[in-house]
Amino acid sequence: MTGQAIAAFVSLKSHAKGSPELADKLRGHVAEKLGKFVHPKYVTFTQELPKTRSGKIMRRLLRDIAEGRMLGDTTTLADSSVVAELQAARR
Repeated sequence: MTGQAIAAFVSLKSHAKGSPELADKLRGHVAEKLGKFVHPKYVTFTQELPKTRSGKIMRRLLRDIAEGRMLGDTTTLADSSVVAELQAARR
């Protein structure tokens, strides 16, 4: 059983599309460069990450989405629709 697993939220350039093959390639790259024990179990592709109005990525929200928890305070988000898209992609 896995207590916690690494989840990666990958922001692609506008012309690139996410696919299971690309996810496998990214996992292999991480395993080769950093080690097999740190390769991500879950890879979620997105066009944008949740950011504050000042441009900081809200890692707390990414952690909540990955673990399936209720989201905390989202009032400082620049674009709240990004969170809904990530939640839908993780299901």
